[in-house]
Amino acid sequence: MVNMQIDIGKLSLGNPVLAASGTFGYGDECRDIVDANLFGGIVTKSLSLEPRAGNPPGRIVETPSGMLNSIGLANIGVRRFVAEKLPFLRTLRTRVIANIAAGSVDEYCAVLSVLEEQEGIHGYEINVSCPNVKDGGLSFGTSCEMTAEITRRLRSLTARTLIVKLTPNVTRISDLARAAVDAGADGLTVMNTLVGMAVDAEKRRPQLSTVTGGLSGPAIKPVALAKVYEVSQAVAVPVLGVGGIMNARDAVEFLLAGASAVQVGTASFLDPGAGLKIVEGLKEYCLRHRIENVRDLTGALLSPTGVSAVKNRL
Repeated sequence: MVNMQIDIGKLSLGNPVLAASGTFGYGDECRDIVDANLFGGIVTKSLSLEPRAGNPPGRIVETPSGMLNSIGLANIGVRRFVAEKLPFLRTLRTRVIANIAAGSVDEYCAVLSVLEEQEGIHGYEINVSCPNVKDGGLSFGTSCEMTAEITRRLRSLTARTLIVKLTPNVTRISDLARAAVDAGADGLTVMNTLVGMAVDAEKRRPQLSTVTGGLSGPAIKPVALAKVYEVSQAVAVPVLGVGGIMNARDAVEFLLAGASAVQVGTASFLDPGAGLKIVEGLKEYCLRHRIENVRDLTGALLSPTGVSAVKNRL
């Protein structure tokens, strides 16, 4: 048997594989396809204070080894989420982490305050890093001061696990990581999408209505691994690795680089059951390598000379 449990702040997860925000809806869309209880947790689609229609089409473009999206954080708003989606999520045994996105610090606080009154929410992931929103998302995520202010304000409103999702579109992601942790973050999601662009050569136009969007999928995995490694060396809180994880081997690589857990996103569009296959694949890897506790994989990377290459700060 392999102990698959991991902890993030006060939150205990049955295994280290989560469904990433924006790729698994609100959990109920896949109820007839996937048993969501087998995930360690589900991160909801981003929630804003009021409903958002999102960006006009085109909003998704397939690229070599990846996908560009410019959805624009379309969502039903936090109050409709509480009324229409949360009742189903309360029936699940897995942990539910609400992703929050906003255009101002006060809006972040307002959304969290609505959720804080509800049962069935086990933690929050704060999206300060989405490059598809023109009213503040990117500027928050690229400023240490704003990241710290948002985290500090939200920390004062909740005792639940608070995770900050970081953007890779900065010079040093570790600076943002330190700012969030110093302000009270229990964990960090590393990373959000890279800014990318696709062009239709025949029409001589961008393929996305917003010109640029967020690149995800296998194309960004090497960047995500490097960012996870950088952040895990800089802070002493759990890191949730995300970016191009398509199978169990990918997940193991992120854990070795310093992640405590992983999130599966783009792979779920190809196969809604991809995350659950990764859970089983992680167990098989641990059994094959005689690892009794999956947490022992975190930061277990060796250098080319065979010595530890990760300074495990947890």
